[in-house]
Amino acid sequence: MASNKFINSFANRLPVSESPPQGEVKVRLKHGEWEIEITCVESKVKQVVETVLSSLDSAKIVDPAIRAQMDELKREIEALKARPVEARPVAAEQKPVKGGMTCRGLLETLWLEGYFGEDRSLADVHEELSRRGYNYDRTAVSHSLTDMVRENIMTRNGTMRNYRYIQKRPPSDATPG
Repeated sequence: MASNKFINSFANRLPVSESPPQGEVKVRLKHGEWEIEITCVESKVKQVVETVLSSLDSAKIVDPAIRAQMDELKREIEALKARPVEARPVAAEQKPVKGGMTCRGLLETLWLEGYFGEDRSLADVHEELSRRGYNYDRTAVSHSLTDMVRENIMTRNGTMRNYRYIQKRPPSDATPG
C-alpha cells in the first residue's frame, strides 16, 4: 500500500502533516492491485483522484525480462529506420507507368510543343490527348483550356460549343503559370 502522507503531499503540493485540518475529505480507492487512501480538501477531490489514478496507470511494474526484450526491439527498430532504402531493380518486361500528369499539365506540354500554333477544336485537342494515351473527359479538357484562356496563354474564337483554341503568345515568350 502506498503511503497516504506521500500521495497527499504529492497531489496537494502541501507539506505532510499528521492531523488533517478541518474541511478535508478522506477517499479510499481500489484500482487493480492497489488500494490507496487519500485525504484532501473537498474542492480538490476530483483533481487529486485523477492525478493519483493516472500515476498508477503509468507506473505499472513490468517484468525485467519483458522490459529487456522491449528495449532490444526498440533498438532494432531504430537501426532499421537508420538504414538507407535500397532501390529495387525494375524488371525488363515492366513498362513505365504514366502517372502524375494532370490534364492541365498535358495541355501546357502541347502548348510548349507548338501544338496550338494553329487553331484547334475541343475535339481535336481531346483526340490528341487520347492518341498520346491520356483519356481525360472532354469537360476536364474544356475546363483546363478555359483556365489557360483566362490566364492569357491562349485565346479562343467562335461561339459556345464551337470554340477553336489558339496560342495567344508563343511558348518561347514565356512559360505557362
